[in-house]
Amino acid sequence: MTDTPMDRIARATPPVLAKRVGGLSDRAIAWLFVTPSILLLLAVNIFPLIWTVRLSFTNFRVNRPNEAVEFIGLRNYQRILTDGDIWLTMQATAHFLIWTIVLQVLIGFSLAYLINKKFRGNDLWTTIIVLPMMLSPAVVGNFWTFLYQPQIGLFNYAVGFLTGADPSSFSMIGDVSLAPWAIIIVDTWMWTPFVMLICLAGLRSIPASIYEAAECDRASKWRQFWTITIPLVLPFLMLAILFRGIENFKMFDLVVQLTGGGPGSITELTSINLKREAFEKWRTGYASAYAVILFVTVFGLASIYVKALNKVKQR
Repeated sequence: MTDTPMDRIARATPPVLAKRVGGLSDRAIAWLFVTPSILLLLAVNIFPLIWTVRLSFTNFRVNRPNEAVEFIGLRNYQRILTDGDIWLTMQATAHFLIWTIVLQVLIGFSLAYLINKKFRGNDLWTTIIVLPMMLSPAVVGNFWTFLYQPQIGLFNYAVGFLTGADPSSFSMIGDVSLAPWAIIIVDTWMWTPFVMLICLAGLRSIPASIYEAAECDRASKWRQFWTITIPLVLPFLMLAILFRGIENFKMFDLVVQLTGGGPGSITELTSINLKREAFEKWRTGYASAYAVILFVTVFGLASIYVKALNKVKQR
């Protein structure tokens, strides 16, 4: 008879402990294993959130730990909600968020619709299209920074070739009117494959029998698209919008690599502005209130959106 590791553990277990464990129910044993993970999640997620909320009602500055910390109530929240610069960053974030979602959904769904039609080289093209989302945002940011260079950038030369404009006559990341679109183009290039994969999963989940029945009823391809494809893929589209909306609301690394929030503050999104308040101006209490407002905004909008998504799925 072989001596297994479990047998050795059982022999090494003190009799008192073995008796106690042996008398536990399956539910108690399950909680015994799950409790460490729950405590870790509480320590990593819940405690920082509670601490941030607490700091948001104070004038605490982390670079001045010896100063007396005063409780100032809702003054930080009032200052944030009445600050014109904050609303400008919100406007820049909304512009970035709306246009990236619109472009990614339109292009991603179109690519998914084309790839769903079986053709030669289907798998190869799918792999090529998915490549951008496999790259690190830092790598993508540096890569596109070189592409956007007025003198040597391939992007400027491509635009010049198509429009006849001088490639060195404009700078995508240095011009106030073009910089917001520069980060929109890069984010769309990088994350459209993600939307495409979700839409492709939705398209391939539609039973072929539904289209066969529609053809028997002499429904045109256009009619099938609007009455079968779009309604059945809509939950997947809404799920893709939810994921990309949350991610783009907190976009940071890609924009920092491309523009750093500039020129001026035209591409300074809320995440970048929050970082500057917390780690450049060292207004920790103010930044904590800022973070709480952003959290409540994202959580509230996401909750409303999820309810709408559930209603669409139940139809």
